[in-house]
Amino acid sequence: MGDRTSIAITGTPGTGKTSLCDALRESYSVISLQNLAEQHGCLGEIDSSDDAAPLDIHQLAEKWHYEGEGFCFIDGHLSHFLEVDAIVILRCHPEQLKQRLKTRAYSPEKIEANVEWELLSGTWSELLEFEIDIPILELDTTTSPLEEIQAEIIEWLNNQCPSLPLEESSSQAIGWM
Repeated sequence: MGDRTSIAITGTPGTGKTSLCDALRESYSVISLQNLAEQHGCLGEIDSSDDAAPLDIHQLAEKWHYEGEGFCFIDGHLSHFLEVDAIVILRCHPEQLKQRLKTRAYSPEKIEANVEWELLSGTWSELLEFEIDIPILELDTTTSPLEEIQAEIIEWLNNQCPSLPLEESSSQAIGWM
């Protein structure tokens, strides 16, 4: 990794991306994907069916490129679609994820959709479909303390972000069956 490195922190909603990025913010630059989308005019109006604003990630990927110095983490469940140098995928056991999402007052339908996405390793499916072939680190946040997750990421960065080829990485992805 060079002097200018952007790292996507991605995963299903509720896996701990924002909590992790809040901790990383003490030592590194962190950018919210939603803020980026707002700044670049890539965020639509809030949809009343799920209380979420649609984000045009493909348009944002065309408009945004990291031009800062040092490491920069991008917090968002679609951040792996941006032009980044590495990806950290956070995972969480579906039962624990369901409990986390209930505390957010998500609708039962939204909870179920996110739990199913996690169960199916949806982010890995996207990485394979779009042939994203950059260093990837997958971490299980189900019971790991935030400090431990942060330390694993820092160690990975210090070791130049080693990664298996995409096909091998995805075949070793965390499974919940």
